[in-house]
Amino acid sequence: MRIRTNDTVRVIAGEDRGATGKVLRVVLKDHKVVVEGVNRVYKHVQRSQRNPQGGRLSKEMPIAASNVQLICERCGKAARMGTRYLPNGSKERYCKQCGASNGQVAPPKARYAKP
Repeated sequence: MRIRTNDTVRVIAGEDRGATGKVLRVVLKDHKVVVEGVNRVYKHVQRSQRNPQGGRLSKEMPIAASNVQLICERCGKAARMGTRYLPNGSKERYCKQCGASNGQVAPPKARYAKP
């Protein structure tokens, strides 16, 4: 998955379409992400020592990673991301619209280095 924690994404499908937010958590097993301020639900909590008031607690729930699109740091648009190997053999994410790098994904490996 090309989306990581602290990335800025835009929701492209679902009830919150068009919303922009920061990725709080990535659930790799289910291929989902939790985005700040998106897909909020109310969880009803009973009174306890931890929560003496009780009531409704609003929290974000995971959405499918296919429903979000990463926002490029350079051009500021929601664009598709790709991966490529650099001449030193390290792997990076890049914007397919403007070609800008969006961070390293893997450390350098000798077998991918170009002479």
